[in-house]
Amino acid sequence: MLSFNKRLNKKEFLDDTDIPFEDIRQNMIELEVINKHLGGHQCTLKGIKNLISHKSNKTYHIVELGSGGGDNLKVIQNWASAKKKSVQLTGIDLNSECINYARQVRGQEKVSFIHSDYKDVVFDTKPDIIFSSLFCHHFSDEDLISQLKWMCDNAAIGFFINDLHRHLLAYYSIKLMTTIFSKSYLVKHDAPISVQRAFQKKDWQQLMQKAGLDNFYLEWVWAFRWLIVYRHDWNRNKF
Repeated sequence: MLSFNKRLNKKEFLDDTDIPFEDIRQNMIELEVINKHLGGHQCTLKGIKNLISHKSNKTYHIVELGSGGGDNLKVIQNWASAKKKSVQLTGIDLNSECINYARQVRGQEKVSFIHSDYKDVVFDTKPDIIFSSLFCHHFSDEDLISQLKWMCDNAAIGFFINDLHRHLLAYYSIKLMTTIFSKSYLVKHDAPISVQRAFQKKDWQQLMQKAGLDNFYLEWVWAFRWLIVYRHDWNRNKF
């Protein structure tokens, strides 16, 4: 019987960097649909709104770790255009085929992409905001603590995380939906495992504490997402 008490220590197919482009392409197309209809993009925009000042006219440099096909960055660009906000967008991904796909479909949207492990990226000037979406669950707790510290050290304003809630209903729901609708073997295999590798509230509380980060906001967002927002100028624990 499946247990959701602890995070599952199991790799997903997408953790392999040697996946054919066409397989990556189908995976990215379907992940964008999932993000659009199951709350992922809304969660990302909630994170952005917590970190961008409505009164400022500055250009915000926003960086996504594990940017995949770049659909989150597209949503941010569209939101910024509608709100007359100036943004500079950068995506970082270790998978070369994800970068190739993102450059093909997002190049015209003035988004820059960097093919690299995020830890190897050195910024001339700190970006204002760093974020990730469906990225953190790919890492062990130990690696995540280092990642949280890196995001804190490299973001001028703060960072946010959009990731899954580990829950039985989320697991069986995504398993059923991908079995019926998905044409991607990557999505069919990885989506349920992603939920098993994901987080509960206590996990984020412990991870942030171990990273030495207090100034954060933690919110459950439909459907089965956690939004974690950290700002340097917050002087309180908001969760």
